[in-house]
Amino acid sequence: MVSPLTPAQAARVYDHIGRFQDWQAFYEGAAVNDLIAHVHLGAAGRVFELGCGTGALAARLLAERLPLEATYLGVDVSTHMVRLSRERLYRWAGRARVRQTDGSLPLAGADGAYSHVLAVYVFDLLPEEYARAVLCEAARLLEPGGRMGLVSLTPGRAWVARLVSGAWGALWELSPMLTGGCRPVDLRYLLEQGWVTEYRALVEAWGVASEVIVATPTRS
Repeated sequence: MVSPLTPAQAARVYDHIGRFQDWQAFYEGAAVNDLIAHVHLGAAGRVFELGCGTGALAARLLAERLPLEATYLGVDVSTHMVRLSRERLYRWAGRARVRQTDGSLPLAGADGAYSHVLAVYVFDLLPEEYARAVLCEAARLLEPGGRMGLVSLTPGRAWVARLVSGAWGALWELSPMLTGGCRPVDLRYLLEQGWVTEYRALVEAWGVASEVIVATPTRS
């Protein structure tokens, strides 16, 4: 049975292909736009991004969406991605930080430290058990009323998207390295317990289907 990449394996992959990640905007852009439109960033105070990649999303949020007093922390397992993000975010050095992580839990931050937790095209890399643990950590990090925003590859609905997601999944089954570790997943069942989904959409662009979710943790 094929297993998802470990954090160490993912780090090695993205150290090599990281400089090409922004090229994926042709299919990722529409889903990212949808997330930004629905995750209520106008009231953001402290934003945590898991898997910050090249820093493209963070730069856009800092330039266009976040209040001037809002701060940002991004983490990534890839040394190359961390370097690219730091270079991209140098303009906001007083408000934005980027750290390298080895993928171990807990995530950086005290309980209730953030107004928003974002993960864009990250959960489609993760093993299910680890993904559930990350969701628990996201719930811990969020302040009361805080929101989590996710974007992930997902099985398509239209026939072209079904064909693309089926081929993508088949390549992943052959070797996760062939797809950068990513494969289409359905996040809904991971959020059935402990989360209230405020918004969910399926966005298809260039035959690639993405799932967009905004959710808040339930509080005991």
